[in-house]
Amino acid sequence: MHAERVTIIVMLKKKRYRYNPKTLAYELHQTSVKVLFSRGLILFVLTILTSFGYFWIYTNYLNLGTPKTLQLKRENADLLSKLDLMNSKMKIADQKLERLKQRDNNIYRPIFGEHEIPDEVRNAGFGGVDRYNHLKFSKNDEFLTKISERFDQLSKKTVIQSESLDRLGRLAEQTDAMATSVPRIPPVNIAESGFRLSSGFGYRRDPFEGDQRMHWGIDISGPIGSEIYATGDGVVIKCALELSGYGNHIVIDHGFGYKTCYAHLKYGGFAVREGQKVSRGEVIGYMGSTGRSKGPHVHYEVFYRNSRVNPTNYYSGDIGLDEYDMLIGTVKGQ
Repeated sequence: MHAERVTIIVMLKKKRYRYNPKTLAYELHQTSVKVLFSRGLILFVLTILTSFGYFWIYTNYLNLGTPKTLQLKRENADLLSKLDLMNSKMKIADQKLERLKQRDNNIYRPIFGEHEIPDEVRNAGFGGVDRYNHLKFSKNDEFLTKISERFDQLSKKTVIQSESLDRLGRLAEQTDAMATSVPRIPPVNIAESGFRLSSGFGYRRDPFEGDQRMHWGIDISGPIGSEIYATGDGVVIKCALELSGYGNHIVIDHGFGYKTCYAHLKYGGFAVREGQKVSRGEVIGYMGSTGRSKGPHVHYEVFYRNSRVNPTNYYSGDIGLDEYDMLIGTVKGQ
């Protein structure tokens, strides 16, 4: 082979030799650092590109995942399964809470004269800023938001129901006091002769104007100076002297949301004073015809939670003399 065209590289003990046709000898060949660096850089870049190519084919074309990706997918699936289970349990808890709400509104609260809690209070939303905005980070954000919202609603309903039962528990502890405080008797013994229910609760013909007007209490006519009794335990919060309207009247706060008013008492017809505690059956005043009145009678009103209610709903209209005496704790003739 021609020496000018053929270059023989001999590798001996990891050293490179090249035949030099000018000197007719093999000379030690040393590659420059620049060439070595360039070759290494090219090899590195080709390796990286090849790796990315294989990774793209593996994950996108073959639709396979890396071990870490597969592990994350399994963990995500497990988490979603647990969340779905929690959602099912919250649904069951919500159903149980709904049954408890029905018993609370229809059984427990009416026993103690409590109004039911409106659904708009129990189911009220949270409003304001988007409290679930932090959950909008994945394709499952809608599912996570619904679970979080259901959990918050369930928590609020539980708090409201717990507070309701706590209040009923306190009322139950005060049953004895409540039994004597609720106005359960008429202000006079309507079974005695000389007394009669002259006007009931509701619309009637006004005795002064002649038109139909709402009558917010009951009128019981009787002899002037007849004793008027407190219809339940309480505290006298008003003894008023008026020339018109109710005339001379007394208001008693019985607690538990109840108040009563006794109107048209005679002049000087107060037997109690403001701030005085009274018991059911205690004489508080005397029948008269003061204020807007056409004859001796007591105008009697019952308030529950500041709303006027029909007084006859709280006592029996056919109560007898002995029964009334027993209720007011007195014995006639003594």
